[in-house]
Amino acid sequence: MENVKTFRYVNYLWDENKAASLGNDQVALFLYRSNILGADLRITNYGGGNTSCKTIEKDPLTNEEVEVMWVKGSGGDIGTLTRKGIAGLYTERLRNLKNVYEGLEDEDRMVGLFDHCIYDLDSKAPSIDTPLHGLLPFKHIDHLHPDALIAVAAAKDSEKITKEIWGDTMGWVPWQRPGFDLGLQLEKCLNDNPGIRGIVLGSHGLFTWGNTSYECYINSLEVIEMASEYIAKKIEEKGQVFGGQKVESLPAEERKNKAAQLMPLLRGLASSENRMVGHFTDSEVVMEFINSNDLERLAPLGTSCPDHFLRTKIQPLVLTLDKNEDLTDSKAVFEKLTPLFEQYRQEYRDYYETCKHANSPAMRDPNPVIIIYPGVGMFSFSKDKQTTRVASEFYINAINVMRGAEAISEYTSLPRQEAFDIEYWLLEEAKLQRMPKEKPLSRKIAIVTGAGGGIGQAIADKMIAEGAVVVYTDLNKEAVETATSKYSKDQAVAVACDVTKGEEIVNAFKQTVLAFGGVDIIVHSAGLAISKSLEDTTSEDWDLLENVLVKGQFLMSKTGVEIMKKQNLGGDIVNIASKNGLVAGPNNVAYGTAKAAQQHMTRLLAAELAADKIRVNVVNPDGVIVGSKIWEGSWAEGRAKANGITVEELPAFYAKRNLLNEIILPEDIANGVFACVAILNKSTGNIINVDGGMANAFPR
Repeated sequence: MENVKTFRYVNYLWDENKAASLGNDQVALFLYRSNILGADLRITNYGGGNTSCKTIEKDPLTNEEVEVMWVKGSGGDIGTLTRKGIAGLYTERLRNLKNVYEGLEDEDRMVGLFDHCIYDLDSKAPSIDTPLHGLLPFKHIDHLHPDALIAVAAAKDSEKITKEIWGDTMGWVPWQRPGFDLGLQLEKCLNDNPGIRGIVLGSHGLFTWGNTSYECYINSLEVIEMASEYIAKKIEEKGQVFGGQKVESLPAEERKNKAAQLMPLLRGLASSENRMVGHFTDSEVVMEFINSNDLERLAPLGTSCPDHFLRTKIQPLVLTLDKNEDLTDSKAVFEKLTPLFEQYRQEYRDYYETCKHANSPAMRDPNPVIIIYPGVGMFSFSKDKQTTRVASEFYINAINVMRGAEAISEYTSLPRQEAFDIEYWLLEEAKLQRMPKEKPLSRKIAIVTGAGGGIGQAIADKMIAEGAVVVYTDLNKEAVETATSKYSKDQAVAVACDVTKGEEIVNAFKQTVLAFGGVDIIVHSAGLAISKSLEDTTSEDWDLLENVLVKGQFLMSKTGVEIMKKQNLGGDIVNIASKNGLVAGPNNVAYGTAKAAQQHMTRLLAAELAADKIRVNVVNPDGVIVGSKIWEGSWAEGRAKANGITVEELPAFYAKRNLLNEIILPEDIANGVFACVAILNKSTGNIINVDGGMANAFPR
């Protein structure tokens, strides 16, 4: 086995010790194979492809031994596949469906009949590709979408090239929409070519197999390796790809700066029907393609593999902006971008109207998913970060396919009608309709200061729980990194930020835009408390509180609103103030004054920003002792002294003094913020007290 670990173009990830630990559990070995194949995005992207195995099981009704096929279920991902994501079907029953199949017009009905073949009652819904596995006799089967293989499949003379690479050891079938008939075509191909090791599906992907999970794995890698090596040699012979370089990339940092300036404008335009979340990449693979002479020819052709265009739309939008375009004048840039988006939307409408059928679903959002800016990079926009990141990854796969196909022959895309029939397939529409309802803050991007712990972290966590993507900022970098460690990068990003320093706030928003495309919710929760008498309050105390609480709020608002206005999607600013901004008390001159300033600045900004649909509100906590960073240290001692009690008595004291006699927790403040941004959507300039009821703090 040692020689198989020297693959040049694919990763050999099979761990013999891991496999040995699974024993003879063929389903576990099939899942293991699936996961390591799915770990390499060049082999198959997120959600792409499917894998299977067949085992002998005891029929619970007859006690007879029967063959059962275990296959990835609908909507799954082989890289993260578990037993919960697979379907178990009686193989014989599935094959017997040939007796009732009535041709291509019968494809949708056949999918419903898969349920009559279920063996495992805990099965995931079988996918459209189920018969492609079931009608082949092999124990273990991989259906993958490797970039190298799709390059062969999408080449102008794909069948000839398949023969040139693999001789008589590989079959080839022309493009056909996935379904029962494609399974019949694979079966026929195998019968006509006994002894082949796999089949290339025109414009689609690859089928390979083996008697064991390991044999199947090695067969898949070897086939992919041969295609990859063939393409590499052709590229070397040509000396260049994509017709050579037309545009030179800006330096890396300039590309990031341009992207940060442009993304809010792009996001606003791409969100004309539905709010979107963004992603940016300027990887070497992307830059080679988008800077090339062939970009203008290849980009409009669209992608070939169905898995690609279902996520990226049939083609990208290519910006005509010069790479050195001055992006500081947002209005001027917006005026240049708007016609490009309008043209793209109209072309998509024309595509829909030309290709639609009498029973086609209504036209979906006509905005681009992939946006290309030569010299700078590639943007993608979709409903959430994972989806938009995956769309970007799929388009990179498409770039690799175009690169390979152009090297060995000429790239061809699916005819528009074939693409439409996949994109608007009633089965795909049914899958979309089954998607879970979006959470209240889905598609929203939030930035929260002071999110390293206490109230700020509770607010940020609440935002994620309700569907938002969130940038956690805090003076303490380690604290926010710890706070975000339980989330994926598709949900949360940690940024160190001192809110008293304008340049650090600008950087925090830049990182927010680069990570997610813009900003919708700004929560200023960073704070500290100093409790001293007038006599004991120093100028340093005063300046520190004013800088963190008031200046920090001002800078967060000023920088964030600039982005919100570019997007033209409205927005929310919520400032965490305090009961002490409304109630006069002893030993509180600097803190109380700063909190009052926060509250009045909120009212001023609410009046100013309403025309832009940016709502500005205050949440006033009081007595949040449990889990609050403010109560660590001298503040607790000061408040205890001011109220004539001990520090240990503070929690009970604060709980008893409010009208509801409730202990106020950071999560309660988070709920107040959530109400402001998700429920009270016609409220601005308001103060929401979350204090259990303090009569002397009633704002009216």
